[in-house]
Amino acid sequence: MSAIKFDIHKFNGVINFSSWQIKMNTILTRSGLKKALLGRKKKPQDKKEETWQELNKKALTAIQLCLTDEVLDEFSMEKTASSLWKRLLDHYLKKSLTNRLILKQCLFLLSMHEGSPIKSHIALYY
Repeated sequence: MSAIKFDIHKFNGVINFSSWQIKMNTILTRSGLKKALLGRKKKPQDKKEETWQELNKKALTAIQLCLTDEVLDEFSMEKTASSLWKRLLDHYLKKSLTNRLILKQCLFLLSMHEGSPIKSHIALYY
């Protein structure tokens, strides 16, 4: 099977998290790393422990490489892919007052540069 290159913008805390999450899920599924997001439910066996640690390490690295330095600094203490993923979901998908205020601020500050095409303006926010 040939290697396929995926292009995903790094998540910076400002772009649409839902879209980034879908793309990241797709990449992890395609790479066979999505199982690591479920976490470990049972006590590991000897042989399975090495496999699990390797899978977790690859998934954690894949997610970390798709985060900007600012976001990565905030979540750098997470040691497993599932805990990092859960913290990202809790932080960026939570319907809190802070998130609502940030969205309102983005809406109120939204402006289009004069003379630029509408397609480029819309593409910035998706």
